[in-house]
Amino acid sequence: MPSKFKVLFLGDIVGCRGRKVVTSFVAKVRKEYELIIANAENASGGLGLNAKNAWELKKAGIDILTSGNHIWKFKDIIKVLETEEWILRPLNYPLAPGRGFTFFSLPQGGEILVINLQGRTFMEAIDCPFLGVDRLLEELNFKGPVIVDFHAEATSEKVAMGYFLAGRVSGVLGTHTHVQTNDCRILDGFTAYISDVGMCGPVESVLGMEKGIIIERFLSKRPQKFDLAKGKAKVCGLSLTIDRLTGRCEDIAFCNWEEENDSC
Repeated sequence: MPSKFKVLFLGDIVGCRGRKVVTSFVAKVRKEYELIIANAENASGGLGLNAKNAWELKKAGIDILTSGNHIWKFKDIIKVLETEEWILRPLNYPLAPGRGFTFFSLPQGGEILVINLQGRTFMEAIDCPFLGVDRLLEELNFKGPVIVDFHAEATSEKVAMGYFLAGRVSGVLGTHTHVQTNDCRILDGFTAYISDVGMCGPVESVLGMEKGIIIERFLSKRPQKFDLAKGKAKVCGLSLTIDRLTGRCEDIAFCNWEEENDSC
């Protein structure tokens, strides 16, 4: 059994173009990674995730789908959340269907724990993600690799979570804002951290949406119907090399890719 393994974590998948570019990219790199995780809460129409698209992404080679506050938009995803272990909703939603963590058996040996959390600053006042993940780690007492998707708005809350879990998990990877940050690093010589992995979706856009509409909203301050942007798409991801037994992250690197032509 190799002492190290690689994980690919993909940022928020946005709409048709996000799904298509991720499907193409995963087909190219699938053999390089024992585990591929992607946040898919915006994969259906740019807001939410339906059952059909969830299964499509799973069949495309993504092992685990994480999510966030938009996961509840489509009712047909509830059954998938309740019955499948490869799709997560944030752990700290009270009395919610589905699960906030899952174990994944690595192809070349060992297990990894994946946890999905959601922040509260500038977002819904759900249960505390800090106390929730602290309780979970204590209850499970799992000594192997652990990856946390922290779906949050405020950078301060994400950075705080990184330091809170430093030395206890393999990675704290931020999602939700759709803009890749340049602060990836390894905390305490153990825990990979980034404030936001970024977005998988249209390049010429505002967070995946048609830029003209967003600009008009800022100018007029009137409500606007958002449309998904067209054109070429990109993948924003992060590659982690992790010790299989200790869970220590030994290397963290951006893994970004832009398609040559419009895929959708």
